[in-house]
Amino acid sequence: MNKKIEEKESVVVVKNVSKSFKLPTESSTSLRTTLVNRMKGIKGFKKQSVLKDISFNVEKGDFFGIVGRNGSGKSTLLKIISQIYVPETGTVSINGRLVSFIELGVGFNPELTGRENVYLNGAMLGFSAKEVDDMYGDIVSFSELHEFMDQKLKNYSSGMQVRLAFAVAIQAKSDILVLDEILAVGDEAFQRKSREFFEEIKRDVNKTVILVTHDMNAVQRYCNKVIYIKDGILEKSENLQDITNQYSEDNLENYESHVVTGKAPAKDKAKIWIEKKSNSVLSNSDKLFEFEVHYELYDEKLKKETPLYIAYALHDEKRGGIVFDSGSIAVDSSELRASIPLENFHNTDFKIIASLRKDPKIVNEENPNETDMITFTKEGHDARFILRDIEDKEDYGLLREI
Repeated sequence: MNKKIEEKESVVVVKNVSKSFKLPTESSTSLRTTLVNRMKGIKGFKKQSVLKDISFNVEKGDFFGIVGRNGSGKSTLLKIISQIYVPETGTVSINGRLVSFIELGVGFNPELTGRENVYLNGAMLGFSAKEVDDMYGDIVSFSELHEFMDQKLKNYSSGMQVRLAFAVAIQAKSDILVLDEILAVGDEAFQRKSREFFEEIKRDVNKTVILVTHDMNAVQRYCNKVIYIKDGILEKSENLQDITNQYSEDNLENYESHVVTGKAPAKDKAKIWIEKKSNSVLSNSDKLFEFEVHYELYDEKLKKETPLYIAYALHDEKRGGIVFDSGSIAVDSSELRASIPLENFHNTDFKIIASLRKDPKIVNEENPNETDMITFTKEGHDARFILRDIEDKEDYGLLREI
C-alpha cells in the first residue's frame, strides 16, 4: 500500500517578480532645460532591468541557495524578499517570521556598548525587549565576547564587531533566516564554530534559510535546493550538482573569454600556454585532469637549444600554495600531454601554470637537475578548473588521507 506523501508547507512564494531601476544619464538644474529635453524625448535616465519574471517556492525546512555572478540581481531579489524593495511586477508571499541579514553590522552604533547594540539591533528587527532578553545569552555565548559586552563598540576590533554582528544574525529567533554572503567571517576557529551551527540548523525541519553566496562548496555542504540567476533571469532550477557546475563553468568561461590571444610581444623570446582536455568542473574526485602544454619560440638562438624542458605546477587557489610540481621534463616537440590524478584532494579551485626551461650555462654540482627558465604562462594562458565532489563534505583544499 502506497503511503501518501506529505506535502510541505511553502513559506516563501515568489511569483513573476520583475524589478528595474532608473539610472540617471544627465543632470539638469533648470526647468527650461528639463522641458526642452522632454520635448526632444530625452528623459535623463535609462531603465535597467535587474530581475525578469522570477518565480520559485521555498518550503519549510529548506536550506535554499541563490547563486549568480555579481550584478545578476540576486541581492536585489533578497531585498524584495526582505521587503526592503517593492517589486515592479509580481508578488512575494511570506508565511512566518523572517529575519534578514543582508549586510553584517547594519544599524550598529559605535558609541553604544556591545550590549546596547544587541538590543538596538533586536528592536530594528522587530523583537521586543523580552524577546531580546531570551536571545541575549545565546548571542553572547556564540560571539565569545562575554567580557567586552559593556565596552563601546568603537573600541572593538573589526574581527570582534564581525563576530557580534554574525552572532546576532544567526541566533535571532526567526522562522526564516535570509543571509547574503556572510558565511566566511571571523578567524578559523570561529568559522569552524559557524559551520557546526549551520550543520545543526540544516537538520531543523522548522527552520528555513535562504542563502546568497558565491561559494559553491558552501552550497553543496548546506543547501538542499538552489536556483541560478543569470542576467536577471532564472537560468536553471533543477539538480543541485548541475547548477553549481554550470555556475562555475560560466565563471571560468567568462574569465577565459577576456584572455588576450595572439603572438607574444616582440621582447618575449617564447610563449607557453596550457590547453585543457578535461572539463572545467570535475564532479568525481577519482578522475584525472588532462591537459596539453604548448610553446612557441621567437628567438633563433633558442631554436638551437637542446634539450628544452617543460615544468608545470598545480596551485590551490583557495588556500594558496603549490600542491603538485612536475619538475623539469625534457621535450623534443612543441607540446607535452600530461594529466594530474585528483583522488588525493578535497573540493577546491585549482590553477595549473607552466614554464619553458633550458639547461643552465653553469652546471650546479649540488643540483645537477636544475634548469633555467625561459618564460612562463602569463595570466589567462594558465589552466583553471574546479574539483567539486558532492559526496565530499570536508573543507576545501585539504589533502585526503592516503
